[in-house]
Amino acid sequence: MIFMDNYIDEKYYKSDVTGKIIKCAQKVHRTLGNGFQEVIYQRSLAIEFEKEGLKFEREKEMDIFYEEQLVGTRRVDFLVDRDVMVELKAITKLEDVNIAQLINYIEAYKVKLGLLINFGARSLEVKRYVK
Repeated sequence: MIFMDNYIDEKYYKSDVTGKIIKCAQKVHRTLGNGFQEVIYQRSLAIEFEKEGLKFEREKEMDIFYEEQLVGTRRVDFLVDRDVMVELKAITKLEDVNIAQLINYIEAYKVKLGLLINFGARSLEVKRYVK
């Protein structure tokens, strides 16, 4: 098991917030295991975020711009502390395409940090990307 302290390091942007997010995800994964739909993990994670006192928006609709023009919107699973995007997956293994998607969303949403959390594997998978 990985403990929250392993994720907190002052040299990393908002590591205190990401440490809490990961701690919450670990609790949800430990409690539910893998095999559920993504929405089940999302609802459970929202409960843990509230208990942890995190400020978040769930299914936050965000504008996507191309050359300063609005071209569409997309919902991010969570926007935490105004600039930490959290994308959830419930797949057997994260692939490069999932990580590329996270990076593209961070760029499009103009946020500084993103976490990709996969509940579908036997062990919780977490990827962090900072712009």
